[in-house]
Amino acid sequence: MNALAAILVRDIRLAVRVGGGAFMGALFFLIVITMTPFAVGPDLALLARIGPAILWLGALLASLLALDRLFATDHDDGSLDLLMMGEMPLELTVAAKALAHWLTTGLPLVVVAPLLGLMLNVDLHALGWLTLTLAAGTPALTFIGLIGAALSVALRRGGLLLAVLVLPLTVPVLIFGVAAANAAITGLTPFGPPFTILCALSLASLVLGPIAATAALRHGLE
Repeated sequence: MNALAAILVRDIRLAVRVGGGAFMGALFFLIVITMTPFAVGPDLALLARIGPAILWLGALLASLLALDRLFATDHDDGSLDLLMMGEMPLELTVAAKALAHWLTTGLPLVVVAPLLGLMLNVDLHALGWLTLTLAAGTPALTFIGLIGAALSVALRRGGLLLAVLVLPLTVPVLIFGVAAANAAITGLTPFGPPFTILCALSLASLVLGPIAATAALRHGLE
């Protein structure tokens, strides 16, 4: 546990120090939400209708910003080889690094989501439910992206390949996240079923993501 905590704290400090974590992701999220009213016009009803989709799409794109550096920095300085040869299971190490990425990239998006939802004319009573869907779904985006980061770590221009690999896999998360948010806002459909599936996707990615990423790292770096 001490080793996992050390890896977690180290990755959080590195993400904040290089500016690619909380600040960059939240700033990109803010830019996407701010530019949307200029693109669609001042129609408040339209903004309220597409607000959940825009918030989820912005969170998805913002979560991809720092994924290419999840393993690349450790690969460049040789730390990744030491982690792979260490006594601690590599699956736990990879999971700790993914958790650090979510804490520095995904969690700030969840925190600023209510404020940005007001800019899109989302109803006040639905902001809490919308934030809850982001809190439940953004871990899935991180752990799915973990697999793409592991596959592209040893490749040149891996960032381009990362987006191609990860975006199709995140479509179910995007669909059920927006469906749950729309259900909370309109009340025309039940909130429970899409939100339950969203939570299931996060739990499944939490289990399968580190295992698949570990296999990709061992195969790609051997």
